[in-house]
Amino acid sequence: MAQTPYLDVQNLTKRFGAHVLFDSISFSIAEGQKVGLVAQNGTGKSTLLSILTEKEGKDSGECIYRNDLRIGYLEQNPQFDRKESVLDACFNHEGSPEKILKAKQILTQLKITDLQQPMGQLSGGQQKRVALANVLITEPDFIILDEPTNHLDLEMIEWLEGYLNRGNKTLLMVTHDRFFLDRVCNIILELDNKTIYTYRGNYSYYLEKRQERIDNTRAEIARANNLYRKELDWMRRMPQARGHKARYREEAFYDLEAKAKQRIDERQVRLKASNVYIGSKIFECQYVSKAWSPENVILKDFYYNFSRFEKMGIVGNNGTGKSTFIKMLLGLVKPDSGRFDIGETVRFGYFSQEGLQFNEQQKVIDVITNIADYIDLGGGRHMTASQFLQYFLFTPEQQHNYVYKLSGGERRKLYLCTVLMKNPNFLVLDEPTNDLDIQTLQVLEEYLQDFPGCVIIVSHDRYFMDKVIDHILVFKGEGNVSDFPGNYTQYREWSRLKSKEETETTKPKETKTKVNYHHDDRRKMTFKEKREFEQLGQEIEQLENECQAIEEALCSGLLSVEDLTEKSKRLPLLKAQLDEKSMRWLELSEI
Repeated sequence: MAQTPYLDVQNLTKRFGAHVLFDSISFSIAEGQKVGLVAQNGTGKSTLLSILTEKEGKDSGECIYRNDLRIGYLEQNPQFDRKESVLDACFNHEGSPEKILKAKQILTQLKITDLQQPMGQLSGGQQKRVALANVLITEPDFIILDEPTNHLDLEMIEWLEGYLNRGNKTLLMVTHDRFFLDRVCNIILELDNKTIYTYRGNYSYYLEKRQERIDNTRAEIARANNLYRKELDWMRRMPQARGHKARYREEAFYDLEAKAKQRIDERQVRLKASNVYIGSKIFECQYVSKAWSPENVILKDFYYNFSRFEKMGIVGNNGTGKSTFIKMLLGLVKPDSGRFDIGETVRFGYFSQEGLQFNEQQKVIDVITNIADYIDLGGGRHMTASQFLQYFLFTPEQQHNYVYKLSGGERRKLYLCTVLMKNPNFLVLDEPTNDLDIQTLQVLEEYLQDFPGCVIIVSHDRYFMDKVIDHILVFKGEGNVSDFPGNYTQYREWSRLKSKEETETTKPKETKTKVNYHHDDRRKMTFKEKREFEQLGQEIEQLENECQAIEEALCSGLLSVEDLTEKSKRLPLLKAQLDEKSMRWLELSEI
């Protein structure tokens, strides 16, 4: 049985002046399909959604919807009447008790609890969540979402994943959240080089097939170049008196020339700085406490000693104090008690959620050269400001654009470049992935993996965290913070296992034994488990020391090619052993 087409886009073109965003693109979305749209910042993702929802005009082409289709659209930056209450802003409830109940349920899941609060008192993130609730309440036939996971914490994102996966929902969405794309979408549309490509699978499938497409295109360009050289020679040798029979060959030459001169915008090198130095003392968080009120406690006598080359992730629900913690570290917020003792060599680079205020009339390249003309990579290597911008996917043309012409995502990327251009040795990044396109995220991941200093990242992007960090601070609220030695996926798996064990141990059992409420009934470690626990502690320390020694050696620039290869292979094996032993150590520590 054929799927019902919900949307058919035919030969759609959009340009701004001489700049073409997309040219004669066509695609269709059928009932039940969950489609993710991916593209670089500034190439027209949000513009395409605005055209599909008639918020913006097109130059040519058709967008044909099935008759009587109910469409729900989440804009990237929704606007509300500031005086309206939260419940009234959910205009789709129309006084229906069922819809009001549904609105309350969805808003509660998105942690909006005061339904009479005026919209003007809500933060931008909270307003976006009300807008998302608005879309879901109506249960539209076709849902269009622009960056739905921005401003959601991990708990909300996982709830939204489950909600969108239930039933036969049809949706089109733009998101940089690759975990979300992988778990929700069954089709990926890629907008690249003014053209659209369709991949019938999830994000992992798309990555595999996209690489095949790029490899095939590269091979075609190579073949076209070989033939082009021969045909160019023929064109030069026979400039005069080409007969009628040769005219077709001349016309074919120009098509061949266009193909041979195609470019694939792919970086061939990784940016590896080796001149960043940071001493052995980083910072010590000495029994810090912070509370905004008796009900809103951030930290209680929290101690942590941050070591050299750590790459720490910070996760937790909104409002648990993640951003406050890093602002205290940077001296922007004072703790109620305790202190941060920071090493003398530490130079922070801080990327905040608030962002940077730019001079709109400045050119992109001038924003960066005002900081520095080049970055010293060590070993006599330099990277100019223009090369650095190009590494972060600003083309030479974009570098000479004025700031006011940049999209929201491009501004965030430029702000990130201003932080990195200062060449800090300790990066503190608060939600760096919001509004960045997937290609930029991949560049940033590589940069941070190779970064020879320290890193702290606050992020809800699970895929990004898994790629970059080696352990996690989990902010659970009410001043409860725990340290987990692994990445986000490992933490979630451990949490599920722990939750399952707790559920099984709390199941009521038929027994006549009297319960002693004052006695600690947990079983104690066996002699064998104690020995294993002690042994694991020693092994983990040895593995951590070896990992650190290898990382320092790899950053030194002094290794031979053979040593470099050997140590590069050894490091991931050590980290895998470290993850495995740390998980077992945690299991035993819970006994």
